[in-house]
Amino acid sequence: MARPLRIEYEGALYHVTARGNERGKVVFTKADYRKFKEYLREGQTKYGFILHCYVLMTNHYHLLIETPEKNLSKIMHYLNSSYTTYINIKRKRSGHLFQGRYKAILVDRDSYLLELSRYLHLNPVRANVVEHPEEYSHSSYSAYIGESDGLVRTTDLLDMFSKDASTAKQKYKIFVESAMGEKQESPMKKVYGGMILGSLPFIKEALNRLEDELLQRTETSHKKALRSPCGIDDVLSLVSAHFGVAPELAVSPQRNDIRKIIIYLMKKQSAASNQEIGEAVGGMSGFAVAKAYQRLMVEMVKDRVLRKKVEEMACDLPRVKG
Repeated sequence: MARPLRIEYEGALYHVTARGNERGKVVFTKADYRKFKEYLREGQTKYGFILHCYVLMTNHYHLLIETPEKNLSKIMHYLNSSYTTYINIKRKRSGHLFQGRYKAILVDRDSYLLELSRYLHLNPVRANVVEHPEEYSHSSYSAYIGESDGLVRTTDLLDMFSKDASTAKQKYKIFVESAMGEKQESPMKKVYGGMILGSLPFIKEALNRLEDELLQRTETSHKKALRSPCGIDDVLSLVSAHFGVAPELAVSPQRNDIRKIIIYLMKKQSAASNQEIGEAVGGMSGFAVAKAYQRLMVEMVKDRVLRKKVEEMACDLPRVKG
């Protein structure tokens, strides 16, 4: 089974989730919620991590964790194994409590810390457990709008609204609850390579931390995305500049000689799907993109000059990793 990589470094911020085995419960009583938070406190003392947000649900949990040290794996092993042992003893059961490994998304704090905190704090509302987030007692939301519980550090987020604590709490409450009446898109849909949520520069920096040998492992998931050299915008910009035409002209049917090269390089050098490429080159279908790619491959076999030109452009593309 493919396994996600972990990018660990000092000062990293993660959105961590773990779900119950076979979608079962991980929390059974109010005492279990309290016990889980005890392990969070003990983990902070033991490993020095910073907790920005948490939401504990009956069959899963969400954490926003910052690691001043490079030790996320140790933190999560301690937390999940300690809590599993507690539940197993208490309920006279054995075996796994959580489903597989925890999932950790590396987060760009400048772009997504605030948005993620709102999304997590509204999780009980979306699940129809409560009507308002402050009614849910097993999340960090009350610490942001009321008295701190000493478990989460609220200042990083609240300072974005005001240096005055009371004003900041009021504004954060408005910010979170303003999204209650609308369908909120999950920030997780923007995750790159199954493990990074952030701007393009942040993704590039994160991928540069990956060691090449890790990407060679056959069990590593999202290998194509993690190893992809460039984005589709990079391809469009470079090929357009190479031919001296505007990007909108380069992808028009009138310049199919250029568009087919763009399609080929997007397929070859990026992690984009056929549908995404089709949208980028003027609304072609995924099937049409696949056919255009195949046709150019055949042409390159027959035409040495064309093949050399395309290969040179591929070499000029900016690298996301490396």
